[in-house]
Amino acid sequence: MTDPLTEPDALRAAAETMRQVRERCVWSQRITHRDLVPYLIEEAHEVIDAVERDDRAELREELGDLLWQVLFHSAVAAQHPSAPFDIDDVARGLTEKMVRRHPHVFADAVATTPEEVLVHWNAAKAAEKRERRSVLDGVPAGMPALARAQKLLGRASAVVEVPPAASGPSSEAELGDALLALVAQARANGWDAEGALRERLRVLEDEVRAAESA
Repeated sequence: MTDPLTEPDALRAAAETMRQVRERCVWSQRITHRDLVPYLIEEAHEVIDAVERDDRAELREELGDLLWQVLFHSAVAAQHPSAPFDIDDVARGLTEKMVRRHPHVFADAVATTPEEVLVHWNAAKAAEKRERRSVLDGVPAGMPALARAQKLLGRASAVVEVPPAASGPSSEAELGDALLALVAQARANGWDAEGALRERLRVLEDEVRAAESA
């Protein structure tokens, strides 16, 4: 049996540790991709929290926990009976994608500003996603409503007229105050703030898809 503690490649050692845990731990053996979803969400939020608190030690640990989720999903996927893939397949696909999306780094394209980099990125991404039929495809339904709203508004603006930005907060701090006040108002009235925004997003999605099919 390979001892991951003697492996000089730290990432390979982590992958080997996960492989042994998956094969020999009776709890891990029974875990599915769906079982891991709550842990993946929790670990991602813990990384965000460490970033926002600028806690370097905590960030290092939480990034490790998030990496463990990637390794865990890959170990589960490697045992799929008909369509297996492992962490090497995941890493290889990621490398190919990043090389493709950075032609100004790995090919002869030129980008001297962040805006020009974004042009190359979006062009490569569009070429990869030719099978998508709507600008909304690829936006996860399970995103928190506020983050999803920001994502959908960016996509929808290419197809329909999105609600105009109202005058109000002039900084992110003031925006936070305004959002908290809206949630407080929802709570006082017994309304579900998250649900209300999700319902409004469904209307926006219907408008976009109707415009695309017209």
